[in-house]
Amino acid sequence: MKRRTALTALGTAAIAGTRFSFAQQPVVIKFSHVVANDTPKGKGALKFKELAEKYTGGKVKVEVYPNSTLYKDKEELDALNSGSVQMLAPSTAKFRPIGVPEFEALDLPFIFNGEEGYNKVAKGPIGKDLLKRLEAKGITGLAYWDNGFHMVSANKPLLLPADFQGLKIRISGSKIADLYFRRFGAIPQIMAFSEVYQALQTGVVDGCENTPSNYWTQKFYEVQKHITNSQHAHLQYALITNSKFWNGLPADIRGQLDKAVDESTDYTNSIAKSENVDALEKIKASGKTTLHVLTPQQRQAWIEALKPVYKEAETRVGNKKVVDDLLKSAGIAA
Repeated sequence: MKRRTALTALGTAAIAGTRFSFAQQPVVIKFSHVVANDTPKGKGALKFKELAEKYTGGKVKVEVYPNSTLYKDKEELDALNSGSVQMLAPSTAKFRPIGVPEFEALDLPFIFNGEEGYNKVAKGPIGKDLLKRLEAKGITGLAYWDNGFHMVSANKPLLLPADFQGLKIRISGSKIADLYFRRFGAIPQIMAFSEVYQALQTGVVDGCENTPSNYWTQKFYEVQKHITNSQHAHLQYALITNSKFWNGLPADIRGQLDKAVDESTDYTNSIAKSENVDALEKIKASGKTTLHVLTPQQRQAWIEALKPVYKEAETRVGNKKVVDDLLKSAGIAA
């Protein structure tokens, strides 16, 4: 049986239908992500490591690399494709460059009615259909990991659409985020997550959007005078793996890893809400920024200003049905 040198670190992995023996060393799964260990995603990755190694009796070893230790945002999917890493949990906006733009519909503003509305989509036909679309790209979608709703910040209050005029706002790469910030008159700036703090500190960008837990762990609140808890959009990740790697694993090992995926997903999603609530309290207590909450009138002003984005999104994501299904789920008339 021919062994490929590049695959020796995987030990038992089966790539392109070729199996290896477990006699010498365990399967190594490199799990790379771009946030801190103490975020919901970071804790979820560590929980997966714990459970995967436990359930496989040491036949699998998971190495977790947080904070872009191995790869930055734009490099992750190339690394997965090449086999340099075996597992990622990128934000769903990251799939457009590889030809699956439909995921960006999940970034539409006010598309979910709270956590219940988000869970309805992620666990239902819409979410499952989106994960299935990754298969043609050699990627297996394992689950969605929740990280909550976005806030937005700058060094001035952001309460009405006009407040964004001319501001440079960091986005992760979502074309939908690009659309809605431009609709407000802002200038979206794509930037790696690991570079955001310094960019905010030095004024390279004026503001950003992210979840409370990320604002806290990355200390964005230290370099932004005002944060609006707008809940205008949601941040979710797709837990993914290289299909050839995953499908080539022995059935018993993959079954145990499936169990680890399910349980770590439940764990991650269960703590996301509490982590965000806790982060908000800590940010408020720090006294380093002013927190704002939109009034019903301000929120409605945002929604009215952003309604054209739904129509524009049909072209951007290339799938009118996905957009229509999401609007129907949210009860929004575009």
